[in-house]
Amino acid sequence: MKSKEELYEKYIKPSLSDARRRSNKDTEYTYFSLNPTTKTIGKGKYYYIETYGCQGNEADSETMAGILEAIGFKKASKIEESDIIILNTCAIRENAENRAWGELGRLKSFKRNNPDLIIGFAGCMPQEEKTIKRLLEKYPHIDIVFGTHNIDKLPIYVEEAMFNKERVIEVYSKEGGIVDRLPKSRNHQYKAWVNIMFGCDEFCTYCIVPYTRGKERSRKKEDIIEEVKKLVNDGYQEITLLGQNVNAYGKDIKNSDYTFGDLLNDLAKTKIPRIRFTTSHPHDLDQKTMDAIQNNDNVMPFFHLPVQSGSNTILKKMNRHYTREEYIDVVKRLKEAVPGISITTDIIVGFPNESEEDFQDTLSLVDECQFEGAFTFIFSPREGTPAATFDDSINPMIKKERLRILNKKINDLYLKGNKRFVNEIVLVLVDGPSKNDETILSGYTEHNKLVNFKGDAKMIGKIVEVRIVEARTWFLIGEQIEKN
Repeated sequence: MKSKEELYEKYIKPSLSDARRRSNKDTEYTYFSLNPTTKTIGKGKYYYIETYGCQGNEADSETMAGILEAIGFKKASKIEESDIIILNTCAIRENAENRAWGELGRLKSFKRNNPDLIIGFAGCMPQEEKTIKRLLEKYPHIDIVFGTHNIDKLPIYVEEAMFNKERVIEVYSKEGGIVDRLPKSRNHQYKAWVNIMFGCDEFCTYCIVPYTRGKERSRKKEDIIEEVKKLVNDGYQEITLLGQNVNAYGKDIKNSDYTFGDLLNDLAKTKIPRIRFTTSHPHDLDQKTMDAIQNNDNVMPFFHLPVQSGSNTILKKMNRHYTREEYIDVVKRLKEAVPGISITTDIIVGFPNESEEDFQDTLSLVDECQFEGAFTFIFSPREGTPAATFDDSINPMIKKERLRILNKKINDLYLKGNKRFVNEIVLVLVDGPSKNDETILSGYTEHNKLVNFKGDAKMIGKIVEVRIVEARTWFLIGEQIEKN
């Protein structure tokens, strides 16, 4: 009989040292294909996917769902009805990881009641060495574990777990390739995520993403344009282009000067009504991209531009590759290129040894840039990143107070940004009715402002004119303009 150590050796486990490596090798492109023998293995069975984290994870979950439906599974309306459950996880912050561990513990009783239930654990958390170690030691009821580089192999893993009753753990730590034309089961009927690139080469000292997602690698422009054209034909009204750093699109492709601004121009020609994108890195934002936003009405006047800190000292410790002054200049040029643009950001407080002066620099940058919203966080150390080893003498209560002060300022600016639209007529893509009142519809403006207004359900999925009558901190209240 094999020992536990011998059994563990057959699994493919992550390596942070391997995940750090970057080479000059060209990205390997392949296209997804399905083995005919797996096309019906899910017939009569149901799947459920629980997603944690960012838009990239949501897009990955749509791909997992598309693959499962391609092999016969149907989406379950409730988790209790599932034959396979997959947790698609996030490793950015400790809170997201704790929620995933808690859910894994809860699923143990599901497995006890239904031994044939397949439980999968996927996404960014399996890319961490500590995660696999904990899974192997404490969670024997998990059947399939895979990471961000091998979603396309899901049919193989499901077949192995179903018929061979073999536990599958395959997590690759590599720069990564691109498997294109993967099936998707989209969660929204009018809005779609479109990946344009994967991975990250920035190596901010606090961030685990370069290790969990691999190197920056761009999809072929032809494949992206083809996907968007199909979405237009299917009646989609809005796309959001996804990448850890969309501004770096195309820069990894040798002997090519086709970059993100060019892609925006080409996608605008597809006549998709709305184009958004996230996330951007300030030091890769070029004039070509700003011009593309200015020159194309269907590229939305909204820009999420993470700054993380307003202190040059902290920015250097974060390895952000720009100064406070350079960031402010980028924002100034954005506002000149696209008058009225809404800009939001990400900010971390309590980075190791952030001084009061550093924090005040962040507050003053917020005042200068006049952000209309921000995702704000207290620093969360991620094992394997340089910042996790930094000495940190800041009292946790000071960090919480700094976050409170920052949020108060951000919320005031959020309201100020909303107030500028009062008495204006805006275009709203209607998402659906309010949960509490079916006569109240909600949707987002071109500037990414949430609007609530009375309207008929037949407006859902359409872009309508709404006059704004009141501004609240988190949303606008409007009245639909009736056309004769």
